[in-house]
Amino acid sequence: MAHLDRRQLLTAAGAGALALPLGAASASSARAATAGTSAPRAAAGPAAAPAGGSFPRRPVTTGAERAAADGWSTLSGQRVGIITNPTGILGNLRTVVDEMHEAGTVDIVGVFGPEHGFRGTAQAGSSEGTSTDPRTGLTVYDAYGAGVTTMERLFRKAGVETVVFDIQDAGARFYTYIWTMYTAMRAAVATGARFVVLDRPNPLGGKAFGPMMTTAYTSGVGAKEIVQAHGMTVGELARYFDGEFLTADAGGRLDELSVVEVSGWRRDVTFAATGLPWVMPSPNMPTPDTALVYPGTGMFEGTNLSEGRGTTRPFELVGAPYVDHRWAERLAALDLPGVGFREAYFTPTFSKHVNLVCGGVQVHVTDPSALDPMRVGVEMLVAAKALYPDFAWRYDSYDPARPYWIDKLSGSTRLREQVTRGASADEVVSAWHDELAAFDARRQQYLLYRGPAA
Repeated sequence: MAHLDRRQLLTAAGAGALALPLGAASASSARAATAGTSAPRAAAGPAAAPAGGSFPRRPVTTGAERAAADGWSTLSGQRVGIITNPTGILGNLRTVVDEMHEAGTVDIVGVFGPEHGFRGTAQAGSSEGTSTDPRTGLTVYDAYGAGVTTMERLFRKAGVETVVFDIQDAGARFYTYIWTMYTAMRAAVATGARFVVLDRPNPLGGKAFGPMMTTAYTSGVGAKEIVQAHGMTVGELARYFDGEFLTADAGGRLDELSVVEVSGWRRDVTFAATGLPWVMPSPNMPTPDTALVYPGTGMFEGTNLSEGRGTTRPFELVGAPYVDHRWAERLAALDLPGVGFREAYFTPTFSKHVNLVCGGVQVHVTDPSALDPMRVGVEMLVAAKALYPDFAWRYDSYDPARPYWIDKLSGSTRLREQVTRGASADEVVSAWHDELAAFDARRQQYLLYRGPAA
């Protein structure tokens, strides 16, 4: 299959479910739950942090582990297409696809690989193509960049009756896996397929941050109108998408949407405190701390500073050849909650400023519960713009109508225009207060898990 490069994908405009115990649900019960009846809640209680460098007995159980413990009964008697990647693992660190296949109890008719691919071999903006998986013999379809028509065709070709989504999300709007999920949901409406989410924790916890996407700037890094750090699990997002967007975009809602919930997770628990092993969701998301800062530092993709790609700490290291010690000093003096800034120098091995020494900062998370990643990103942008005449926004001539990448990342021209004219971080952040509050209120009916951030 021909690959879409990142430019082709991301310039295209953006081509809650019932929470269940394991087993099937009726369409009518799904409608009732999304309309406002209470959904089952995950077990409460804060989780203990890992100790001693090893994984403790885990206080949090993923949806995949719960489904496996029940013998995959929720998928029995169905022809299953599964959207997953290396993060779709069980407690034994084996992938759900390998486990389902070897168990012989699930009829997998196709695996659908997102950005970076099913086995995770591709870099940002790439995928693995369509092939036969050498381990299982299953057909792996390239779903990255697939529009609804293509996804529908692939589902029909494979004979999919139930679509399963099991991927660890990073919690930011511009992480593409949630948009692969939404495209698959639209295709499932067209084919009448059942949709099942094996849920996993949001690594940022459950609080929402940042500006709202506007319709004019939707793309592959933000296909629908949600805020930049949505504060939902993929299961909750599926419920939100089903209730808020599918009728307008797909002509109706899913016939059946099931979420196999995480047990033992609260909204005030970030990933490091779950006891679950961190599997890199993509090659440039190496640690849970990377995910914590990514909604903010990911905006540096929209500038001429390196966001740390080509280093071992992408999105934690940010800088450029023209940056000196003053940036770190100004940021450290802000004394922002939950984060510290260390003066740092690095040489990217690929991407921006390859083989050039960059001055900059390493962002160190000191207290995840106090961290506002969007505030961190905005303070960094404001300070860099004020200090360095060479600071510039990335300009993409291939998209003359919307040439600034930061607009696609932040959801509109507003953030760029504010920073360009010298607005303070307070002014930038306060500009999205009302839209964030409105989104937070709207999402409440779709949430499944308890905690102070809900």
